[in-house]
Amino acid sequence: MTSSYFAFINVFGISERDIFIDKESGKDFDRSQYQALKQCLRQGDLLYIKFSIDRFGRNSKEIKKEWERITQEVKADIKVLDMPLLDSTQHKDTLGTFVSDLVLQVLSFVAERERENIKQRQMEGILVAKAKGKHLGRPQMNIDTLSKEQKLILDTNYSKWENKEITAVQFIDMLKLKKNTFYKIVKEYQEQA
Repeated sequence: MTSSYFAFINVFGISERDIFIDKESGKDFDRSQYQALKQCLRQGDLLYIKFSIDRFGRNSKEIKKEWERITQEVKADIKVLDMPLLDSTQHKDTLGTFVSDLVLQVLSFVAERERENIKQRQMEGILVAKAKGKHLGRPQMNIDTLSKEQKLILDTNYSKWENKEITAVQFIDMLKLKKNTFYKIVKEYQEQA
């Protein structure tokens, strides 16, 4: 755990069991830690969001819906630490609520646009890479991509495996391959023999 995590516990006096760390993308609200948090929220609770609202979510309609659900249905408060205007504990009058709603809408719109821009740039990068003939994803494994050591292990142990002197699991471990890759390479090896 990071020092900022412990500082967070000490400054706000929050119990470790009440801290939810979301490592999943904020593209939607179907995240395990967020769902667990929602199950724990009760009336009068204060939800701190450590980073900006785009970590809360990136769909402006969904952000607004979740914000309203927490603040109006559950009747808990929300405080976004790096955005003091997004603090439902402050300014509960009509003007304060209006300002908070306006800031929330603007920031959630920006978060959604940024997500769309990232997806667009990603798609453009993929198209450029494909046009240049680059392979995307994991490197393709085959007999030719094996190291000299792996080829030696394959040559010396293939007949042992075929004769059931060693198991597939043992052979896979010796070659340091994944199961699917192992069977693909064994098939190629058989075809070359």
